[in-house]
Amino acid sequence: MGEVRRTIGGLARAVGVSVETVRYYQRIGLLPAPPRAHGTIRRYPPETLARLRFIRRAQGLGFTLEEVGALLALSVGEHCAETRALGERKLALVQRKIDQLAAIRAALGELVARCAQGGRSRGCPLIEALSRDAE
Repeated sequence: MGEVRRTIGGLARAVGVSVETVRYYQRIGLLPAPPRAHGTIRRYPPETLARLRFIRRAQGLGFTLEEVGALLALSVGEHCAETRALGERKLALVQRKIDQLAAIRAALGELVARCAQGGRSRGCPLIEALSRDAE
């Protein structure tokens, strides 16, 4: 029994992306375009499906398409140190974002609590905080 080759639509459906997304990944070099015999539909080999899943999983971890390209380039050999360094940079970025979000949550929590206290003759503390000039 031969390998299953998919059309671009079948490939896109298998991963949950649009056909245009697959085409875009081809244009930027993340996915190879399979050869097409004259008058036939292109059929993608299983390796393309695996590569597309890799791309989507990497994006799910927050890697940009440029970083995904770097990971794909590193995946063809013994480049664990470079891959780890890329992962460490991404992890540090995620931690900074988490810290920023925690600060936002604390500030909003305080403003919402002040709004809930009510009894103020003046305006809403949240609106006032957003309207204040930078200090």
